[in-house]
Amino acid sequence: MKITVRVWRQPGPDAEGKMVSYPVEDVSEHMSFLEMLDVLNERLTLAGEDPIAFDADCREGICGMCGVVINGVAHGRANSPVPTTTCQLHMRSFSDGDVIDIEPWRADPFPVIKDLVVDRGAFDRIVAAGGFISANTGAAPDAHAMPVPKADADHAFDAATCIGCGACVAACPNGSAMLFTAAKVTHLGLLPQGQPERKSRVIGMVEQHDAEGFGNCTNIGECTAVCPKGIPLETISRLNRDLLGAMLRPGS
Repeated sequence: MKITVRVWRQPGPDAEGKMVSYPVEDVSEHMSFLEMLDVLNERLTLAGEDPIAFDADCREGICGMCGVVINGVAHGRANSPVPTTTCQLHMRSFSDGDVIDIEPWRADPFPVIKDLVVDRGAFDRIVAAGGFISANTGAAPDAHAMPVPKADADHAFDAATCIGCGACVAACPNGSAMLFTAAKVTHLGLLPQGQPERKSRVIGMVEQHDAEGFGNCTNIGECTAVCPKGIPLETISRLNRDLLGAMLRPGS
């Protein structure tokens, strides 16, 4: 295939950015989206031009580092109803002659570092505000020594699949990170080990979410539509119930 990509180029955090067009030839439909960018960057490097900066690590849909907005959709849209990460998006999802727009996550708490790379340190600070267990729960128990209802275990595992990619923020019209925060609160709050700090956890993490400048959730659902791990919208409802309970009965 021959395609044209229009890429956001921004030399640094305080520099002005703009969309720049590049033709890309000899694109195989079997290439991943990031492999296509690798080919373009090799050509730019050989021509003495600055390659496009983008994040990537595992390239297996595990780490969540590769997020970009492709044609207005966080991570892009594959030929499948199931959302995927950018690294798992393949060029067979596009057609010969397509013009593809590639932009970074657009949210104030995710400032652009360079080109398509953004600073997602805000997520780290939200987790640091309570997304852990510090209460002494003793040594690891034997299997099945601490029964957990299957429904709770299933919901906890579903929430724990969150990879912190930030697609939920990029897709949300409000720039909210509530799906991410809810996933990190929920997967601990549903387990016995997470109970001692359940109330302080949800209050601390939501306060940090707001302090970072993320917007409020209005249940639009765009976050779940692009989540590569399928975190359901009801996870936010669980967070809201925990938060309300913690605020109304802080000492219990």
